[in-house]
Amino acid sequence: MLMERLEQIEQHYEELTASLNDLAVATDVKKYAQLAKEQKSLEKTVLAFRRYKECLNHLAEAKEMAKDEDPEIREMAEAEGEALRNEIITLEEKLTLLLIPKDPNDEKNVIMEIRGAAGGDEGNIFAGDLFRMYTKYAETRGWKVTIQYIEPSEMGGFSQIECTISGDSVYSLLKYESGVHRVQRVPTTETAGRIHTSTATVLVLPEAEELDFDLNMADVRIDIFCASGNGGQSVNTTKSAVRLTHIPTGTIVQCQDEKSQIENRASALKTLRSRLYDRAMQEKLDKEGLERKSKIGTGDRSEKVRTYNYPQNRVTDHRINFTIQQLDRVMEGKLDPIIEALMAEEQKRNLSRREDE
Repeated sequence: MLMERLEQIEQHYEELTASLNDLAVATDVKKYAQLAKEQKSLEKTVLAFRRYKECLNHLAEAKEMAKDEDPEIREMAEAEGEALRNEIITLEEKLTLLLIPKDPNDEKNVIMEIRGAAGGDEGNIFAGDLFRMYTKYAETRGWKVTIQYIEPSEMGGFSQIECTISGDSVYSLLKYESGVHRVQRVPTTETAGRIHTSTATVLVLPEAEELDFDLNMADVRIDIFCASGNGGQSVNTTKSAVRLTHIPTGTIVQCQDEKSQIENRASALKTLRSRLYDRAMQEKLDKEGLERKSKIGTGDRSEKVRTYNYPQNRVTDHRINFTIQQLDRVMEGKLDPIIEALMAEEQKRNLSRREDE
């Protein structure tokens, strides 16, 4: 059954490759982008399957060589056979995971919004700490962070900051970050040394492309105004900031961090399209009554996902009861242990769900 499915995937991959080399497809930008995207999503599976078949063939050859009269050749064949059997087991495990239906948004860039929540100034300061943490993590991954909108807080941090993070498979790693992040520490303004609890909310959306969501511009009101806050000479003097309102849903998006009105409008449109795409996806799941047992959390902004306890240098992810005594490293962008634990748990749930079906 496994081999049959993999053969079908490889055949489809080859058909897609042939289609991409077709001149008629190459001149159709949307069609080409759609097929190229589908081909890329199958590439890891196909390459692993091809290596798997190579190992099976080499193992068969090694078994024949193990029958040779020469003891040195037999010894060499047995050693090679053992190595191949181990690689085959590893590849089988990898292919099993690769065959699990993927989140179609995993390869996308993201729109991230961070807001200070409970705790007043301390919540805003923590929002700034989280933004710095994600920026550091993005640097380790070679991702690009582009700020779109900022509302600075007088005491530091942000009451709101919105950015795009672009690079390789960004959403697959940051999709677990949506929700309420809670901090427990002594604020700099606290004279009695008491520990306070504050929160900030994080929202992570896959960046939607035009192929994902067809936005009717007749439904969008565009307002232009002067940007505010830190910036160049154009701030507060040039009408470069853009506010978009999607009239049917009341969704509002603002962008002011780019240098020109045209750039801000393009960034705002990306964000608006992403918000509406996410809304449509959620409505589709609700309408179809699909269960999301495999998901780590719901992505809901109101869900408490993580606590950062400074006195104990501890970070706890409440969704999987995962605790790590490395808060200082985590705040410097060393998020891999937490994200890897979340990914492992989601894979486990996916496998369990697949076995139940």
